[in-house]
Amino acid sequence: MLLDLDGHGPLHARLAGALRAAIRDGRLRQDSLLPPSRVLAAELGCSRWVVTQAYAELVTAGYLETRTGSGTSVRPLAGASGTSEAGGAGRTGTASGRTRPGPAPTARAASIDMAPGLPDLRLFPVARWAGAIRAAAAGLTTADLGYRDPAGHPVLREALAEYLARVRGAAVGPGALTVCGSATEGIARICRALAREGATAVAVEDPGWQRVREVAAAAGLAVVPVPVDEQGLRADLLAGLRDVGGVILTPAHQFPSGAVLSPARRHELLDWARRTGGLLVEDDYDAEFRYDRRAVATLQGAAPWAVTLVGSVSKTLSPAVGIGWMVAPPRWTPLLRDAAPPPVLDQLAFASFLRAGSYDRHLRAARKRYRERRDAVVRELAGRLPDASVSGIPAGLHLVASLGPGLDGDAVQRHAARLGVHVVSISRYQVRRGEPGLVIGYGNLADHEVAAGVASLSAAIGRVG
Repeated sequence: MLLDLDGHGPLHARLAGALRAAIRDGRLRQDSLLPPSRVLAAELGCSRWVVTQAYAELVTAGYLETRTGSGTSVRPLAGASGTSEAGGAGRTGTASGRTRPGPAPTARAASIDMAPGLPDLRLFPVARWAGAIRAAAAGLTTADLGYRDPAGHPVLREALAEYLARVRGAAVGPGALTVCGSATEGIARICRALAREGATAVAVEDPGWQRVREVAAAAGLAVVPVPVDEQGLRADLLAGLRDVGGVILTPAHQFPSGAVLSPARRHELLDWARRTGGLLVEDDYDAEFRYDRRAVATLQGAAPWAVTLVGSVSKTLSPAVGIGWMVAPPRWTPLLRDAAPPPVLDQLAFASFLRAGSYDRHLRAARKRYRERRDAVVRELAGRLPDASVSGIPAGLHLVASLGPGLDGDAVQRHAARLGVHVVSISRYQVRRGEPGLVIGYGNLADHEVAAGVASLSAAIGRVG
């Protein structure tokens, strides 16, 4: 700690004054643990008695508290004694030296999260993840503490390869797998590699995730939107496109339409890749959450020579975990290792999480919760918005509710926000304007908020209509 001990008087009194000042101005926050007296005495070059006397004085004055086995810490609301000298936040001094409550904070409207893009963060398996972190830390070797392998830690690549082959039908070994921070980062790396290899454009789904268009453009590639229908990307339209070096798509559960790429479209895409030598980029979005049947296997598993598979834990665990992966054909694999992977401890923790079966258990529990929540949203929509139709298969963390002609989805989004509901108009994801609708996310929507959220959407639509 940086403490000013200048001035006159006994050293223990000057130390107590310096600590008191640090507490008042916020440099020492509530519940902050102070150094043991022996440590602080050595740091300040004084006797231990000086520190213990200063601590004792501040404990008596109410600034500090001591707990057996926990040391000395700053007391909550320390300094908010009755004097103007120690007036704390949230209180206002009076002429008598007493304090009175300050003004109440401004009330904020409750926000119901019906936007897509997040899993249920309440479901994050904190205890099991903490166990995985501890196991990873306990098993660290000196080699693990050096510079990171740009491909990712071999232990995680081996565990991920086994998982993707077992659960997603991918054709993958550890050598073909590259660890990255997220699916978006993976797609950005692929776009940079395409540009370096001479590609000038990529095809993307329309509607589709806007970040894909942004990272492709940032890599210097022209972005060519290709329409999506109930069978997925219109692969037949690729034949008329020139200079397209890659196609980025979400075959398992298209975002946002909810369509699954049909077998016929899969064959058309692979024919395009054979004819042109182009790269198919498979974003395995929402693949773990299919509710009516087992999810279709990856496109990469059928054609590892033509497809780069991209995935992450952002929609299954949390985007804060920061683990993603790419499985690429041999020609492309070295080109994707142009950036540092996530921290080694995080990689090893996820490997431990996978190997212990914790990831599988978490996904089973999450699937059940999301299926029930989706059913509840669909029931509420049918009851309150009978004219709105729901599209897409029973899967994932979102659905699309069409609004029909004459209704402006952007206006509904704005009115819903005023009513405390965060929802997104499908226009946000469209390059070419199409039928108006709302992309309703239920991943991070609390179960008890379903009815209120849909009721507010109904009210917002009523105001627009």
